[in-house]
Amino acid sequence: MAGTDFPDDLRAAQIRLHQATSELATLCRTLPWSVEPMAGWPGTEHPHTGEVTGGRESSPGWSKEQKQAVKRLRMECTDLSIRIAAHPYWQTVDGEERVKARSVLRAETRPSAVPTVDVDTAA
Repeated sequence: MAGTDFPDDLRAAQIRLHQATSELATLCRTLPWSVEPMAGWPGTEHPHTGEVTGGRESSPGWSKEQKQAVKRLRMECTDLSIRIAAHPYWQTVDGEERVKARSVLRAETRPSAVPTVDVDTAA
């Protein structure tokens, strides 16, 4: 296997893919549950405890800006995935080793694996 000698542009694309995926997930967690405005529904009251479970509040839907932000991040993730998968570097790695190298690239570029730079020390 090639190990950790990945080209800088491939490594940068994978790091950005991790970031964009995280940004998309974070954004989606803040959005209303329905893209379009939709009425909610009541929950069910438990006959013995009175606890109400299930149900949803009405959703105001997503704003135009929210829809555009989700679309932009999804497109960026798709473009980065294609750029990574089609990178010429993978032609230099044989067969099953390519799968292992791809896993190594993902693992090495995960945010927890990428060392943080202390701006005060670096300057």
